[in-house]
Amino acid sequence: MGDSNQRGPDSPVLRDIVEYWAAKTPDAAFAVFSSSEKYSYAEYSRLVSQTGRALQELGVKQGDHVLVWLPNGHDCIRSWLAINHIGAVYAPLNIAYRGKLLEHAISVADAAVAIVHPQLAPRLADIDCGPIRKLILTGDADIALDGIEILSRDALDHTEDALPLPEKIEPWHTQMIVFTSGTTGPSKGVLCSYAHCHFTALGVVSDRHDVPYLDSSDRYMITTPLFHIAGTAPALGMMILGGSIAITGEFNTSEFWAKVRETESSIAFLMGVMASFLIKTGDLPDPSDMNLRHILLVPLDTDGMKLGKAMGVTTHTLFNMTETCCPIIAEPNQEKAGSCGQIRDGVEARLVDENDYEVPEGEIGELIVRTNRPWHLNHGYYRNPEATARAWRNGWFHTGDAFRRTPDGYYYFVDRLKDAIRRRGENVSSFEVEAEVCGFPAVREAAAVAVRSEHGEDDILIAVSASEGADLNPAELLEYLLPRMAHFMVPRYVRIVKAMPRTPTNKIEKYKIRQEGVTADTWDREAAGIEVKRQRLG
Repeated sequence: MGDSNQRGPDSPVLRDIVEYWAAKTPDAAFAVFSSSEKYSYAEYSRLVSQTGRALQELGVKQGDHVLVWLPNGHDCIRSWLAINHIGAVYAPLNIAYRGKLLEHAISVADAAVAIVHPQLAPRLADIDCGPIRKLILTGDADIALDGIEILSRDALDHTEDALPLPEKIEPWHTQMIVFTSGTTGPSKGVLCSYAHCHFTALGVVSDRHDVPYLDSSDRYMITTPLFHIAGTAPALGMMILGGSIAITGEFNTSEFWAKVRETESSIAFLMGVMASFLIKTGDLPDPSDMNLRHILLVPLDTDGMKLGKAMGVTTHTLFNMTETCCPIIAEPNQEKAGSCGQIRDGVEARLVDENDYEVPEGEIGELIVRTNRPWHLNHGYYRNPEATARAWRNGWFHTGDAFRRTPDGYYYFVDRLKDAIRRRGENVSSFEVEAEVCGFPAVREAAAVAVRSEHGEDDILIAVSASEGADLNPAELLEYLLPRMAHFMVPRYVRIVKAMPRTPTNKIEKYKIRQEGVTADTWDREAAGIEVKRQRLG
């Protein structure tokens, strides 16, 4: 896979894939946005080509970047596919961006043409819009920007197909620039080639030997955003298989099952605490009343496994980040909570120390990866050679994630390196602390961070939010944790918060919790007279 002469579904080039299925199965469902808005492959292929022609008439050339700032929906999918259809680069922005973060991302995206939702457009008035010269609004908005031509949604319409391209789109050409979450600094624009996106997408719909567990009859319900690889990879995976996608908007616990039923989806992707939210409602639907057969859970925890069994579906899990290609994938219905699985075919991985020397078996190290085929990983950060060099030092991509590996070859995510906790001479995984804390029924979600103790080392603070209608008592939480945790993992501090601070990509901003530290409303088990000691063996 990855041969530049391949065409059709085996080609990494998105245009080739869409055109293949439009010719082979023209009437097959491609995208479902609601019970009344559905498109076949033939309909969407024609629309994408005509939208590509409209972009060409606006001056977009092969290789140009086009900024897309839209929520999930028809306009976003149409824009993405049309941009790639004419060999341009899809550069989506998080819809939560504003202020300096937005200004930075626009500068990095380096696009003269932007397609923007009208409710987001007013945010542009307060910043330097950098290279943008034409702004296409997908709805009505009263806005004027100096030096920028404002166009209506009609600018995306055309009656003719796209003009021929000056050169063939190749697997190594850049397909999209996807922004990192920016938890420790300005967001970076990840350069993703067609080959990289294709290999990643296959990992989302296949086992670690690249044997698909889905086929053309399946429909993937996408609740993850299309400005993130977690949204684009499942969509692209279904295009490769000739299947269909359901675009339903953001994840909402109370609406999730109704949307699965309405869209007749056979697979859904649940990230982070989504599975926990669903299982803790205590109100699961009748599995026989829907088509759901698979759930992809990232990460795989006990709540996710409970949900899979309760719904009678096959569960899957993996490890991925924007820069990689699903390098670790688990077998179906894995029951090793916290494990991402084993190394995928075609990928090499090592766990290393800060000098890139491999750590002994069983010890925690940073995961670094490389592939045996070209372009299957990112090819750097756009206009950021320093960050690219750091990430790719010694010929391996450095994930920044700490893992441990068991003798049977299973990889367990431990932490982001920056979130590691060192306590009582032990390395503590904030991920594992959070997993245990979230097992307490009254806890909705949790974030564990290190805070300095009076003894000069780390103490553990756990920030928690309560499940709906629950009375969250720190002492009761601690009583629940004591028999379930090693003594050095038990939090000293419990801070109850109404909501977690989050990045625009919906990740918890632990650095803010860490900076705030032990606040006046934080519960301290030592002040409460609760002492946790190592068990002494005779």
